[in-house]
Amino acid sequence: MIRSNTALAILIVLILMLFWIYLRYKTRILSRYSRPLAIFVIVSLVSAGGGIVSAQVTRNPTPLNNITSLPPTTSGDPTPANPPLLTAVAEPSNLGDFVADQTALLKLGKALFWDMQLGSDGVQSCASCHFHAGVDNRSKNQISPGVLASVKDKTFQVGGGANYQLTAADFPFHKLADPNDRTSTVISDSNDVASSQGVFYSVIKDTVPGQAVDSTTSKPDSDGFQVNGINVRRVEPRNTPTVIDTIFNKLQFWDGRAKESFNGVNIKGAADPSAKVYKATKPNQLTAVSVSLNNSSIASLVTGPLLSEFETSAEGRTLPQVGAKFLRKKGQRIKSLRPLGKQLVHQQDSVLGSDSRSPQTGLAIASYDQLIRKAFKKEWWKSKSIIQVDSNGTPTILAKNNDDNESEEGQTLPANQFSLRDWNFSLFSGLAMQKYMSTLVSGNTPFDKFQAGNINALTDQEKSGLTVFVNNTANGGGNCNTCHTIPEFTRASVRRTAGVASTDPSDPLISNATNGFFGNYGVRPASDDPGAGNTTTSLFKAPALRNIGLTAPYMHNGGMATLEQVVDFYNRGRGDDGGPGVPPLNLTDAKKADLVAFLRKGLTDQRVLLEQAPFDHPQLFIPNGHPGNQNSVTSSGNTNGTPTATDQPVEIPAVGRNGVTTPKPNFLE
Repeated sequence: MIRSNTALAILIVLILMLFWIYLRYKTRILSRYSRPLAIFVIVSLVSAGGGIVSAQVTRNPTPLNNITSLPPTTSGDPTPANPPLLTAVAEPSNLGDFVADQTALLKLGKALFWDMQLGSDGVQSCASCHFHAGVDNRSKNQISPGVLASVKDKTFQVGGGANYQLTAADFPFHKLADPNDRTSTVISDSNDVASSQGVFYSVIKDTVPGQAVDSTTSKPDSDGFQVNGINVRRVEPRNTPTVIDTIFNKLQFWDGRAKESFNGVNIKGAADPSAKVYKATKPNQLTAVSVSLNNSSIASLVTGPLLSEFETSAEGRTLPQVGAKFLRKKGQRIKSLRPLGKQLVHQQDSVLGSDSRSPQTGLAIASYDQLIRKAFKKEWWKSKSIIQVDSNGTPTILAKNNDDNESEEGQTLPANQFSLRDWNFSLFSGLAMQKYMSTLVSGNTPFDKFQAGNINALTDQEKSGLTVFVNNTANGGGNCNTCHTIPEFTRASVRRTAGVASTDPSDPLISNATNGFFGNYGVRPASDDPGAGNTTTSLFKAPALRNIGLTAPYMHNGGMATLEQVVDFYNRGRGDDGGPGVPPLNLTDAKKADLVAFLRKGLTDQRVLLEQAPFDHPQLFIPNGHPGNQNSVTSSGNTNGTPTATDQPVEIPAVGRNGVTTPKPNFLE
C-alpha cells in the first residue's frame, strides 16, 4: 500500500472550518450550544486523529517488528528488519527525451499488449500467456519436454504426448512416497515443464502491411510438438511468470536475461553496443544512435517474446517487420491494422474506454501510427528517408520522397525497406508496454494494509502464517523472507539492488545471491535447465509472491500445482534435483497450513482477483489446445506446408474498470 496523508489533511480542514463557523456566526443562542458542540467535535476529531497518528506510528506491527528471517543488507536495503512500505519505482530519468504524451503512451502500451494481431498467426498476443492474474490458467497442451536440457529431450513424460490434458494427479512432477521426506521412495520424476502454449512452428516469409497474419511456411516441428505428423502449438520451455508487479524486478525472466537498461532494440541492454535506433536529425537525415533508459527491464523484456518462435513469432521475424505490418503506408493502398481490430473493448475500460467502438471491435483510433505520432517525439518517427536492409542484415539509409509529405507516406516500399517508424518499433513497443505494465501494481493486499498499521487486515491464521514467513528456523519459522523479501517479496528488486548494474565486473546482479539469484536450488538438476548458470550450477531468480494464490503452477518448471506442494518442498529441505538439499524446516502441519493461508489470501489483491482497474482488459481469444488428445488431432486444412492442428479457442470477455463479480477459476480448478 502506497500511503498518503489525506486523512490528516481532512482532520485539519475540519478543525479550521469549525473554528471559522464559531467566529462567524456566534450569537447568544448559537454560543449557548456551540461551545459544547465544538468541544465534542474537536475531541472526536482529535481522537480520530490519534488513530491516524497511531496507524503511522505502528507501521510494521507484530510480527513485522521482530523479523529474524533476514536477507543480507544492501545499500538499497540497509535495514531489512524494518521493511518499508511498497514504494513506486521511478520512471527512466531520460524518458522525456523520447515521449511526448504519457496518456497516449499508456493507451499504446495496453492496446499492443492485448492485441492478437501482434502474433505471426494473428492470434497470439502478449496477453495470451498472461490473461489470468498476470499468468496462464490453461491446462491442455501446456507441457513442454526437456528442450533446454544439456542433451535435448523431446519426449513427453507427462501424459505421453503433446496436447495432453493435465490433471491434479500429474503433480508434483517429482513425486515422493512421503512428501515430508526427501529421501523417501521416488514414485515418479519428470524433466517436463508446465508452461504456456504459443504459436505453431513456422518460418517467416514476410509480414504483410495491413494484414494480421504473417506470410509464413509451416515446417515440421523439430522439438516434438506434433501428434501423428500434425504440428500442434508449441509450449514455452519455462513456466510463465506473472506480469503483475514486474516493475519491481531489477531484471526480467527467470534467468534475468532482460536487462535493467533498455537499448531500444533488444533484451541485452548495455551489453550490446551494436544495438542502434535511428533518429531524424533533419527530415532527410537519419542518424544511428545508441540509447539507454534506466529502470527499464520491462522494455527490454518486451522485445523478446515478440520474436520468440515459441511465443508469438514465426522463426526469423524482425521487429521492423512487425512495425511494417501495423503502420500505415498510403502509397501501397492498404488499410492499416486497427488497434485491437479483432477484439471488443469495454466502454468502461480504465485506459481505452473512451476510444471503444463497442459493440464493434477495435478502437476508434484508426491506426497504431496515430498513437505513435502522439506518444513519441517527432525525431523518433518523422522522416522522409528510408532504411534498406541487405541480405546480411546491414542497414543503409536511402534519401527519398521530395514531395510535401512529412514522412515516407506516399511511397511504395519493397519488403527490405522500412520507414523510421517501422525501424523504431522496438523502441515504441518496449516503452509503451513498459508504461502499461508499470501500472499493474498489486499494492492493496491484506498484507499491505496490515503492514501500514491495520492489524485487523489479516485473519489470526494469516498472522500466524506471516509469523512463520518472517522467522528463521531457530525461531520456529520457515525462513521465507530471506529470499522473498518484504515488501516486494523478492530479493531481486530494484530497491534492494540499487547501485548494482549488469555491466559491473562478474555480473553481481546474477552471480551474487545477495541480489536474488540462487544456485542449484533443488527444483531440477542443472543439466535439465541451467537458467543463468551452467550444466553443473543452475541460477534462477527468486520470484515475487504477490497474488501467488492465483498463479499456479509454481517454480520455473511449473512442476508444483498447489501451495501445499510448494511448502512441502521447502519443509523437507528441497533436494528434488538429487542434490544434498538443506536441513528440513520441520514445520508442524498447523504451521504449514497457516503459511499457506497467508500466501493464498494475505498476498491477494482483490482488484487482481476481480479484474478491477488497472487489471481490467479487452476481449481476448486464446487457443486452448486442440480437439482430440495426445494421440489424435485433426488438421486445420492449412495450405502453407506441414499440417497444423485445428485450434480450440476460448473467449476471455472484455472487462471494464469495475471488474467482475465472480472470479475466474485458477489452474486445474
